[in-house]
Amino acid sequence: MSEFKNVTIVKEANIYFDGKVTSRTVIFEDGTRKTLGIMMPGEYEFGTEAAEVMEMLAGEVEVLLPGADEWQAIPAGESFEVPANSKFGIKVHSVADYCCSYE
Repeated sequence: MSEFKNVTIVKEANIYFDGKVTSRTVIFEDGTRKTLGIMMPGEYEFGTEAAEVMEMLAGEVEVLLPGADEWQAIPAGESFEVPANSKFGIKVHSVADYCCSYE
């Protein structure tokens, strides 16, 4: 899906890691939400409350998912899932554009 229709967008940005990761929240008519964001090159660790599906729209990243011992490359056009109440690592090698869906 390349666009969203009939949504509400929260004006205030979500800003992490001194502005190196930012996103905006999109709320759908049924109450579900997604975030659309940009990550600058660097290495980050995120904690989750809800389960997430992170779709990489552009950029080069590697992730270390909960329970994994090795980093996994996630190219643009692919996604990965993170369980609720967990942490994951991400290495951003080039500016990354992403869409995160929450379950």
